[in-house]
Amino acid sequence: MAQQDVLSQKVEYNFMFWFHFFLTALSWFIPVLFWWPLVLTAYSVVLLQFVFFKRCLMNEGHALDDDGDFTFYAFLLEQVGFRPNRAKTRKFVRFWIYIIMGAFTILWQIVLGFEPLIQFTEIFAAVFG
Repeated sequence: MAQQDVLSQKVEYNFMFWFHFFLTALSWFIPVLFWWPLVLTAYSVVLLQFVFFKRCLMNEGHALDDDGDFTFYAFLLEQVGFRPNRAKTRKFVRFWIYIIMGAFTILWQIVLGFEPLIQFTEIFAAVFG
């Protein structure tokens, strides 16, 4: 796809768009929210999606054409007026961002010893008592 203008994208602002947006935003916070093995598993699943399918599977659910270097991140950034280099953005958000956040998760929880804010053991004890 040639350098397509973000305004020409026919994105559907449906449930899948907002769910995708929620998960994207959540991915920035899960290193401090959840237990590190869960975080690394989530990041690994996302990376495996890019390895095997060469695309974000959620984009199809809200009609975002992610051919070429266009990504959900590029769409969001361009919607608010930023014009990032799409090729660099794609490489960063489809590989490096998850490696960096995974490393931060290990640093935060294992090296520095911070507990995740959401403790599933407490939740299970409260529910199943």
